[in-house]
Amino acid sequence: MIQDDEFKEISFEEFEQYRAANKETDFTVVDVRQEGEYTAGHVPGAKLIPLNTLDNHLSEFASNKDLFFYCRSGARSEVAGIMAAESGRDPQKTYNITGGFLSYQGHTLEGFPRLQVFDYQGSDDKLLYQAMDLEKAAERFYETILSFAPDEKFTAPLEQLAKAEIAHARTIYSYWKKIVENPLPFENLYGSLKGDILEGGQPLSEVTAALYANKEIAWIDLIEMALSIEIQAYDLYRNMADRQGQGRTQDAFFSIAQMEKSHMKLVAKMLGDDSI
Repeated sequence: MIQDDEFKEISFEEFEQYRAANKETDFTVVDVRQEGEYTAGHVPGAKLIPLNTLDNHLSEFASNKDLFFYCRSGARSEVAGIMAAESGRDPQKTYNITGGFLSYQGHTLEGFPRLQVFDYQGSDDKLLYQAMDLEKAAERFYETILSFAPDEKFTAPLEQLAKAEIAHARTIYSYWKKIVENPLPFENLYGSLKGDILEGGQPLSEVTAALYANKEIAWIDLIEMALSIEIQAYDLYRNMADRQGQGRTQDAFFSIAQMEKSHMKLVAKMLGDDSI
């Protein structure tokens, strides 16, 4: 029986409700399984820290944020909770997700977040510039699949998604312009971006070519692809935020991760349409 002074327990269903209702800056979710388990499938936005290395990372977790641990079945994450308690962490802000990944019913991702789309040797302004370029690619993707829409009622939400990618880029720009000298106006800068790589790491040209080459592609497959891209984007920005130290760049990545959650909901609504 878990004592109240050690940590709290929560189901994955309750965690998803929590995540939907809270800001990305409020919490961290940690997968304490091994690398092979994580790459085979993980919860979007989860940070991998295997249990055998957790001791070396406990001091990195902000004390004012809720901390969620999960593993395969709930046993290793229970140990993680005990370790966090022994480190002096607030038990009211530490959670073990019971049932583990075996009980998870949400969308999963394979592999690691494609963090390599960012140049870690670059400065903060270059990281933010690259993020704007990824948003440009996402906008171009939605503009491409507009021509595949089977019904006009899908046009408005797709256009909304494309415009939202521009809004994301504007948000990133608001951080970027504060750390560069003589920044270009947003319209000039955004217009000059190539937008060649999607947030999941795929070249947009390859994705587009595959779409046009598949004469029998179904609309639901396109929406599933869009949802996958949005989930990968959330996973990317959430992990980039966790990787950055406190500052404007981390704030920007948290902001975009928050926006990606809304995008996922909008895409998911199109999946529920009876005409698909």
